[in-house]
Amino acid sequence: MTLPPDRGTRIVLPGGAGLVGQNLVARLRERGYRDIVVLDKHRANLEVLKRLQPGVTAEYADLASPGEWQRHFDGAGVCVMLQAQIGGLDYAEFERNNVESTRLILDAVRRHAVPRLVHISSSVVESVADDFYTRSKRAQEALVLASGLPCPILRPTLMFGWFDRKHLGWLARFMRRVPVFPIPGHGRYMRQPLYVGDFCNIIIACIEKPVTSGIFNISGHERIDYVDIIHAIRRSIGARTPIVHIPYGLFHALLWAWSCVDRNPPFTTQQLAALVARDEFEVIDWPGLFGVRCTPFAEAIDETFRHPQFAAVALEF
Repeated sequence: MTLPPDRGTRIVLPGGAGLVGQNLVARLRERGYRDIVVLDKHRANLEVLKRLQPGVTAEYADLASPGEWQRHFDGAGVCVMLQAQIGGLDYAEFERNNVESTRLILDAVRRHAVPRLVHISSSVVESVADDFYTRSKRAQEALVLASGLPCPILRPTLMFGWFDRKHLGWLARFMRRVPVFPIPGHGRYMRQPLYVGDFCNIIIACIEKPVTSGIFNISGHERIDYVDIIHAIRRSIGARTPIVHIPYGLFHALLWAWSCVDRNPPFTTQQLAALVARDEFEVIDWPGLFGVRCTPFAEAIDETFRHPQFAAVALEF
């Protein structure tokens, strides 16, 4: 069993300029870790990271192609695989950024004998949905399992928190800009939102404690309908935007029309189908297993949208 890393251990974060990575870096630095390497191909979000976290190595890297980025694994003590293509209309992008990148990262971990690996999977691997993201995440997780490397695999549900550019963060920004906020159908689609701050604390527990392998479904402990999430966001940001229910078919048609003029829409018809898929994910005692606090949803929403430093920071798609 490998020993827990000290604060000088190099931690490599492929895909670390996104939602989880930005939050994880902030919390790792709070805990005193000094050698953190973020590898990502989103230049604008890397610049955000450099501005907020000076001293962190933030390097542009196309993780689906061999390159100089692989040198950072030499001497590293920890790798947390965060890279993920979440949205888009071309399956080839999901295959490249979720699957091919994982092959190369696993090869680097093996070649340089990195002692600790943590893989961030997704609850969608057990979803009834069959979209591009779900297919690619299933293939990605299968690669990790087939590698034989000791590795905790974490499957989070929908996450929100600081730097959220896609989910609740985008909804809040959209709510501030529009005269009315549309909701598909009745809006009673149960969600299990997970606060990214809690999830980052679980990742840190995997780094610091002897959690060597296993699959862990990390679901939000509160079951909340989508429409109630929207009301909670409106309360937290102080908006007065009317919430209007739109028939599902019309909502779907509007999203389809949006995708015809925007090749990278923030919300797609596939994601709409996933929203109404009626998934319910296993809830385990992750606070007890990993020794972390489960932040109540209302408190986490306020931390997300009212933090004095990070609430106003938005990443790009």
